[in-house]
Amino acid sequence: MVNPGKRMNILQAILALRHGPGAAILPPEITRIHMDFAMKWNNGHFGPRKFWKTCLPRLKFWNPAIPMIVNRTLDQSAPAKMSIYFRQAALSSDAPSALSTKLSTLPLAQQPRSSTENEHPAPEPEENERVVTIDMKDVHSDQILAEFLSKTGASLVQPTPDERSEMRQIEERTERAAIDRAIVKKYIDDKNREERMMAMARQEAEAIKMANQ
Repeated sequence: MVNPGKRMNILQAILALRHGPGAAILPPEITRIHMDFAMKWNNGHFGPRKFWKTCLPRLKFWNPAIPMIVNRTLDQSAPAKMSIYFRQAALSSDAPSALSTKLSTLPLAQQPRSSTENEHPAPEPEENERVVTIDMKDVHSDQILAEFLSKTGASLVQPTPDERSEMRQIEERTERAAIDRAIVKKYIDDKNREERMMAMARQEAEAIKMANQ
């Protein structure tokens, strides 16, 4: 049986993935998402990196079937752009995507994948696709998310009543843990201070004893 502390840590990790910035369900017209930005955060790439770290995992959790490719480059002067691909309205939403059929027939090594060496920049849209872009350079991750939600029409995921209750329990546990850490730290600091004072007193007593010999 999992102990309560470990269970709470697991629950906290699950809730952190399920809810928060980026927890949204995308409309069926979206076929894929592509992000291009630099490896490091400077030169205007901090916002894109934070979006990738905090928002994209939640988007992928709620939309596992949508490919989300992250293409990074060592060139810090490069643009930072998100490309959102939509299936054209003329293509029936319940018909199989020509893109997905095409990709599934490619060998695994040739299929698009995330890269840290600028191997897979955003491709041109397929015949039955249109692409909407977001300029992410020098933009805060919150603004990137707001524009993303506006342009995609994604539906935000709200916690259930049970999840809200679990979140409150986690917050209370976190607050209690912070108080407990402060109490323990004060005890240790006081003990160390007392030991230092005792050591100084012994040194002074030894010095007086040596002086009187």
